[in-house]
Amino acid sequence: MCNLRPTCFLLIYAFLVSWLAGEIRTPAIIGNHMVLQQNHPNPIWGWDLPEQSIEVTISGQNHKTVANSQGYWRVALRPMKASNSPQEMIIQGSSQIKYQNILIGEVWLCSGQSNMGWSLGQADDKDLESMSAKFPNLRLISVPQVGTQEPQNDFNGKWEETTPESAINFSAVGYLFGRRLHQILDVPIGLIDNAWGGSACEAWIPRDRLNQLAAAKPYMDKWEKIEAEFDFEKLQKAYEDKLNIWQAKEIAARQAGKKSAERRPRAPRNQLTGQHRPSNLYNGVLKPIMGYGMKGAIWYQGESNADRGHAYREIFPLMIQSWREGWKQGDFSFYWVQLADFKDELAAPSTEQTWPELREAQTFTLSKLKNVGEAVIIDVGEGRDIHPRNKQIVANRLVRNALAKDYGVSIPYQSPRYQSMEVKENKIILTFDHVGQGLYCFDIREPTGFTICGEDQNFAWAQAKLVGKDKVEVWAESIEKPTAVRYAWADNPVCNLYRRDGPVTLPMTPFRTDNFPLTTMGK
Repeated sequence: MCNLRPTCFLLIYAFLVSWLAGEIRTPAIIGNHMVLQQNHPNPIWGWDLPEQSIEVTISGQNHKTVANSQGYWRVALRPMKASNSPQEMIIQGSSQIKYQNILIGEVWLCSGQSNMGWSLGQADDKDLESMSAKFPNLRLISVPQVGTQEPQNDFNGKWEETTPESAINFSAVGYLFGRRLHQILDVPIGLIDNAWGGSACEAWIPRDRLNQLAAAKPYMDKWEKIEAEFDFEKLQKAYEDKLNIWQAKEIAARQAGKKSAERRPRAPRNQLTGQHRPSNLYNGVLKPIMGYGMKGAIWYQGESNADRGHAYREIFPLMIQSWREGWKQGDFSFYWVQLADFKDELAAPSTEQTWPELREAQTFTLSKLKNVGEAVIIDVGEGRDIHPRNKQIVANRLVRNALAKDYGVSIPYQSPRYQSMEVKENKIILTFDHVGQGLYCFDIREPTGFTICGEDQNFAWAQAKLVGKDKVEVWAESIEKPTAVRYAWADNPVCNLYRRDGPVTLPMTPFRTDNFPLTTMGK
């Protein structure tokens, strides 16, 4: 069921009305102003009367099919080259649909939690960014937030040309990513935003896949208990009772000329229709667009999984694989943002913080799957705000991945990553790959952000020195026989190592050389 979501009932009602009336229809992802993926056999689908003959015409192509016994039909367009010339699509069935102003270009999905959903109007330089958002061939569409265990096939939304008015409320990272591609590639760009703030990674994965994964079991067990015991109607009734009492006190206070001493009661949230329940978002906001032709996805999420960082090593790759399997267009490109720095800076080294473990899990995914990439932003965060407002840098680092890996542009795109270590007396020599022209220290001449330990596994702040294009020497006077090194291993580390390619700098990927037990293991 749709868990009593009004949006679900409206969609079902609209479907039944159109079906009974014999009117052909398509999902919202197919419509006026859409962008079709270039060089791709784009699926076009919809519903009509059972056994109804369907004909789809566009750009000299003509495709015929017959709706099945449930009224569903689907055709696949032949691949087309990118074009800025608007096309018209005519779909003929029991009735006729004409979709106009269709472009052929590159389509990207923008997904994740609030840092992807964070709008352009909330980002740095929102006034300048919105005033300059005049790109008629950059198209935007957003999927409303519907959390449900029942797979959805449609949503309320429409494609729009980019204007100051449409861009201001769209995903900042998504828009800035798409704008860069549009300006550099000079082809139409289509962006689909289905991010949901606070969402858990498990909510984006099919339930049957999660149930097969041992690492997900603690989370699934927790949710089985919630689903068995959660009573939203009871919570809603208790809230209404509290609200009535509060309103009566408010009236009495006003009549007595006094200020209210109590806050208005907060309405309860229905956890069963929220963004944490396993599979809710896979069914509610991903399924309605699944299969639409696209180049790939950009992803910014992980904050809600930070206390389950060790499990994320398996859950995150599973999510990407399940999307690819559902889309049925191979291993499409998937690029994510590693978590930024956040919370208080440490006075002393710690092995108990969780964000480093989530970042490590994100980086591990690079070696597990094909056609993936990571944008490191350990230098972009704001200690007191989980939402960095400098979305321009975030988008730029994602764009570098796409340009280099998808569009053949020779451009720096990978952050340096730890490769190996060698112990020499009381020092450890670290070697890195993806260093470009060489490692570079920002702000000061000495590398910062390192800790080092001996056999007791007690870490101490370390001194460090660049000893080659790709090497760093690390030591601490208090440790005679070092065994392991960590870099930027904190929720909010102070660190300054980059790769340098002329004026371009990309920050070092946080890492550890050890395999000591993690704080989040088993969670």
